[in-house]
Amino acid sequence: MSREMATEPGRLKRARAAVAAVFCVHGAVTGSFATRIPWIQDHASVSAGQLGLALAFPALGASVAMPLAGAISHRFGARTALRGLLALWTLSLVLPSLAPNLFTLCAALFAFGATAGMSDVAMNALGVEIENRLDRSIMSGLHGMWSAGALIGSAGGTLAAHLGSDARLHHVLAAATLTALGLIACQGVLDLRSTPDEEPPPRFALPPRSALVIGAIGFCAVFAEGASLDWSAVYLRDVLDTSPGLAAASTTAFALTMAVARLAGDRIVDRFGPVRTVRVGGVLATAGGLLVVVAPRPGVALCGFGLIGLGVAVVVPLAFAAAGRSGPNPSQAIAGVATITYTSGLIAPSAIGAVADATSLVVSFGLVTALALGLVLGAGVLRMAGRESLKVVSAQDAPVPGRRP
Repeated sequence: MSREMATEPGRLKRARAAVAAVFCVHGAVTGSFATRIPWIQDHASVSAGQLGLALAFPALGASVAMPLAGAISHRFGARTALRGLLALWTLSLVLPSLAPNLFTLCAALFAFGATAGMSDVAMNALGVEIENRLDRSIMSGLHGMWSAGALIGSAGGTLAAHLGSDARLHHVLAAATLTALGLIACQGVLDLRSTPDEEPPPRFALPPRSALVIGAIGFCAVFAEGASLDWSAVYLRDVLDTSPGLAAASTTAFALTMAVARLAGDRIVDRFGPVRTVRVGGVLATAGGLLVVVAPRPGVALCGFGLIGLGVAVVVPLAFAAAGRSGPNPSQAIAGVATITYTSGLIAPSAIGAVADATSLVVSFGLVTALALGLVLGAGVLRMAGRESLKVVSAQDAPVPGRRP
């Protein structure tokens, strides 16, 4: 980063707003896709089991492609890389709705996930860089903007589905709009570039050990998140015999709780620090899991799912932030943590289903509760080592090693 950028808080604030807009656009693509999955299933003529198989491919594509993000940013610079990767992600929204069969749907979703993962790493790396320069937490708020974008995209998709519109037309219009908005937003992000003599990161590499440790915390949080999002409605319907409307409301309540908690999370992190915040969040999530397991009626279970969402909301943003400070190559570390969390999101729904088939959904959410307790025990890995050194660097108005304007 240039010396000029380091001494101009106003420019950093504008860069933060630009990255926040990028997160919102990224989330809106996910929301736009998720609401039209039933239409896509009908168009591709796939069964529920085949759809479940196809929906594993976005996570597979992301896991394979995310390590490439660091090399792309090194070669083209952070702004250009994000601009291109985000445009690929927004435009890939069109692909799943065009798929006529299972094979093409799996291929489309693999590409969909690959572009999602690479743009995810690039925007999180820029978010961590801005957080370091501002010397205060912003990652929770950025992920809150992603959640807000997902809600906006979901609202648009819900309206399109209610009107009976063709998902191909809906996604073409949404992709065009979101691509334009994303390109505009990318104009304001930091234009970080590597020095000519800086060693390029490997195209594919195992995550550093620090990322594995930090990723374990993210794994616990994303597992609880994925299990609650995908199974909360089923839990209320099958275990507590609630109406379909009330069961569906549990998913919406969980998503809203997470979005609000993330938007408010930065102030809490700045005041109490990441370790204490995650430990308290782990306590809340554990208590929520216990409420779900012992709930005698739907209202208690709804409160439990709300507490799980509140407890895990800020963990992944803090895991990305910690990864970005854990070594000399932030993109590689963030890609490692992102790969672990994507893997958790991939296996959580099926793991809950497998345990439920073997035992019961109550036992499944006992597993979720145990993983939530892991947040309490492992929060120490998120200590912001280097935060004090960042203050010294800012005070001396020094450039970031390995970067140039």
